[in-house]
Amino acid sequence: MSNAGLKAGLVGAAVAVVLSLMSLLPCIGCIAPILGLAAYVGAGVLAAYWLTPPRTAGDGAGAGAIAGLITALAGGVVNMIVGAAQFAIAGGPAAIMRDIPPESLRELERAGIDPSLFVSMGGVIGIGAVCCVGGLVIAAVLGAIGGMIMASAKSN
Repeated sequence: MSNAGLKAGLVGAAVAVVLSLMSLLPCIGCIAPILGLAAYVGAGVLAAYWLTPPRTAGDGAGAGAIAGLITALAGGVVNMIVGAAQFAIAGGPAAIMRDIPPESLRELERAGIDPSLFVSMGGVIGIGAVCCVGGLVIAAVLGAIGGMIMASAKSN
């Protein structure tokens, strides 16, 4: 089970890296997240397809979840690197703080929240890490669903 999940996860990881880089392109960046969700399902389907027959829904779900996790991990790491590079290219914290309306800054300070937390490199990486963890859960579920459906449909 894990061998098929690993192989399919590596194929999915390559797809996720390409999608992460394609998200930098205008117009394609709008559909890249949807294609990323499809990649999680596709990795799960591929993992179940590569299972040794007879395939069961449980084995397909397990292999699909592993493939989805590997796919999401690769895409998440690349997305964090791309996000950090975009943050640095945009001018860093000073440029972003200039774009936040003064009223919003005052409201954050009044609430006891330091506005610079949202524009620091650590904040950007931290937000990316939280999103990556959420993406891992979603990817495991979608990969498991794809693997389960494929294993059920093609048991032999």
